[in-house]
Amino acid sequence: MANAPVPSDSLATPKPKQAPQGQGTSTLADLASLRTAPVLSPNQRPGLLADLKSRLAACDWFTIGVMAPSADAALAALRACERALGWPALTAHGQNLEPKTVEGPVFLKGNQHSGQFMLRAEAGLGEGILISGHLKDEPDPAREGTWGPLPLDLFDA
Repeated sequence: MANAPVPSDSLATPKPKQAPQGQGTSTLADLASLRTAPVLSPNQRPGLLADLKSRLAACDWFTIGVMAPSADAALAALRACERALGWPALTAHGQNLEPKTVEGPVFLKGNQHSGQFMLRAEAGLGEGILISGHLKDEPDPAREGTWGPLPLDLFDA
């Protein structure tokens, strides 16, 4: 059994889960246990964004991870996030792959401290955005954290 073939569907990117429908809002805590971002209804987005923005306001700088089905989708999600949150645009790291040459699912890792992002092919991940907030001085777990996975289109205008 050690050499048994792995079923091809076990490597597929998980389908997004439907968000909890309760009171019409999802919290960042609801997302923390998910592997892939949920599909949010239009009435769930404002509360989630307000929750995220209040947590981000307590931090000095951020890292962002984008798990996406393509390089174009990852870059679009990054740029929409930067615009929506008023962040300076990150530039591609010098050793970055040319996005046009990366096929299939990707992981993009951006870092405001360095001002750069890296992009690589990465199959088997979920789909969504993870944002981590950091402080310049002493770490404070009450203020810092990682939030998501957030839908790739959460920051689209």
